[in-house]
Amino acid sequence: MSDPQVITTAPTVEVTVLPIILAVSFCHMINDIMQSMISAIYPMLKSDYALDFWQIGVLTFAFQCTASLFQPVIGTITDKKPFPYSLPIGMGSTFIGLFLLAYSHTYGMLLVASCLIGIGSAVFHPESSRVARLAAGGRYGFAQATFQVGGNFGQSIGPLLAAFIIVPNGQGSVAWFSAGALVGIVVLTIVARWYKAHMLANKGRKRVLKQHNLSRRTVVLSLGVLTILTFSKNAYMASISSYYTFYVIERFSVTVQQSQVMLFIFLGAVALGTVVGGPIGDRFGSKVVIWFSILGALPFTLAMPYANLPMTIALSAVIGFIMASSFPAILVMAQELVPGRVGLIAGIFFGIAFGIGGIAAAVLGVFADHYGISFVYTACSFLPALGLLTVLLPGRRELRVA
Repeated sequence: MSDPQVITTAPTVEVTVLPIILAVSFCHMINDIMQSMISAIYPMLKSDYALDFWQIGVLTFAFQCTASLFQPVIGTITDKKPFPYSLPIGMGSTFIGLFLLAYSHTYGMLLVASCLIGIGSAVFHPESSRVARLAAGGRYGFAQATFQVGGNFGQSIGPLLAAFIIVPNGQGSVAWFSAGALVGIVVLTIVARWYKAHMLANKGRKRVLKQHNLSRRTVVLSLGVLTILTFSKNAYMASISSYYTFYVIERFSVTVQQSQVMLFIFLGAVALGTVVGGPIGDRFGSKVVIWFSILGALPFTLAMPYANLPMTIALSAVIGFIMASSFPAILVMAQELVPGRVGLIAGIFFGIAFGIGGIAAAVLGVFADHYGISFVYTACSFLPALGLLTVLLPGRRELRVA
């Protein structure tokens, strides 16, 4: 990374192209519904395959680390040579992974299916994030939040679909959701045509890209802080997405379906918080959103391990709502810190998010086996305290000065 200098790049659109942003958000929802099929059926897989918690963690690790390893590579390649039709191809990998997940009869095949779904996510996230930014018309917080909320809705709907379709009908019913992947392939093909047309329309046209005057050291420090904040957010979210159902079943003796509904409430609050956070980031800057969304959740995460059932449901919703907007804000700030490298930054930070989530799920599974699931939530409740590092990030004015 070099000190800031004037660089040129193909221009982005001058107005917000809402249909394209909504299209990639819709496909993000489909993609994350497919992803959530893995974690949503964990209780069923644990029972049917007699799995330990560490094996559940390795399934999450296989999916998320496959995604995390490929995303920066894809982002770097497409920064140099964009490939619009990689979007429907990535959804095709998810389609195949779903079929394998539905008809697997061994733990090894479950791992392969998880990896294929992870590859689909690795292709989808950096390129669709780039498309959202191209279509933003300068409203980058709004575009990234709208794109992200599709994924949040997908993650929240997935457990409900699993509870009321897959749990009653068995593992094979996962294949029914491949129809959603086919819809995603069609929509992403249309998006790819717009993306390609946009590239051709702007081919050969150059403009000066607005850029900050921050030193290389400040940029590196800020990216390091954003990485740590991504760790705190995604490690805590991994404790919810992978083990929340087991936690409430063990502590409050709820049924599997009730636990899935509780997970839906948490993830639905995440989706709502993302919608609110995007416009706030555009109005007041990413740093304000990061302060609130990471550190602001700390009192509630500390209280949740000691709460009764109604308070646990309420606290989980509040935590999900507050923490939701942190990742879009982190991504927008990182892209402003390293202008012109949209795909690389999106790939790295989506990759870090997936990788941290996978590693955290595996490690937390080991702790859950040895010390109990309640210990996991008590330990993870302190993670949002890392939000204090936000003080080291540059403000909105420093980032916007050209």
